[in-house]
Amino acid sequence: MYEFYCPVKLTADIIGGKWKPLILFYLEGKTRRFGELQRLIPGMTKKMLAQHLRELEQDYIIRRKVYAQLPLKVEYSLTNHGKSLKPIFKLMSAWGMKHHARYGMPHARLRAQSAPASLKPASTLPGVVLHN
Repeated sequence: MYEFYCPVKLTADIIGGKWKPLILFYLEGKTRRFGELQRLIPGMTKKMLAQHLRELEQDYIIRRKVYAQLPLKVEYSLTNHGKSLKPIFKLMSAWGMKHHARYGMPHARLRAQSAPASLKPASTLPGVVLHN
């Protein structure tokens, strides 16, 4: 039985999520070490970084090079297949800049909900409903 698998879903499964696009962005055109990636992406745990690097390697997007020396030296870089994602990330970057210029930062409503009531927009206050 043939099961259709959407190519957009496949791409999103491989490079999507909160952290993978950032990892790939920082590897574009440059080889980096684990600690360097960790410093560039604050808020990402070592465990999560290691997991995502492993997944990207298994999907042939990045290359992991281990040097036989002490202390151990490991470098990560994009494979040729991974480099083929560059146009996608350029488009995502351009779209993000346009979105930011037009609408500002995402999740403004979530940030507003954690703000003091005096700073909340009316649409997030209890009992206030705005209609367009």
